[in-house]
Amino acid sequence: MSLCPATPESAIEYVRDRLDLVLVMTVNPGFGGQSFLESQVEKIRRIRSMIGDRPIRLEVDGGITRDNATAVAAAGADALVAGSAVFRGKSSADHAANIAAIRAAAEAGRRPKLQDSSEQRVRAEQGALIR
Repeated sequence: MSLCPATPESAIEYVRDRLDLVLVMTVNPGFGGQSFLESQVEKIRRIRSMIGDRPIRLEVDGGITRDNATAVAAAGADALVAGSAVFRGKSSADHAANIAAIRAAAEAGRRPKLQDSSEQRVRAEQGALIR
C-alpha cells in the first residue's frame, strides 16, 4: 500500500493484516528532485508503531538524501528509495559516494533502535536499507 503525503496513516488501519509492504511517499508523486517533506517523519514513526511486530516492510520514497536518511531510518523505515540524490555529480564514482553517504546516514539512524528490541534486530538482518 502506498500513502501520499496527504493520506493519513489511518488508511492502513483496516488492511494492515493483509499487507507485506507500506510505501510512504515523502514528496507528492509526479517528478524527481522534489524536496523531502519533513512532516512525514512523524507519520513514518506512527506507521512503524501501527505495524508493530507484523512482517510488514516500511519503505520511504521521495527526497531522500544523506541529510534526512538518519531521521527516516530512526523513525522506523526499513528501506529508503533515493533517486536524484544518488545521481548528483558526473561520474559513477560520485554516484557510488552518494549511495555510500546515504547508506551510512541511514545506518546511523538505525543503530540506536537495534538495542531496543529483538524485532529491530530481525529487520537489520533482512538486508541493506538502500536498494
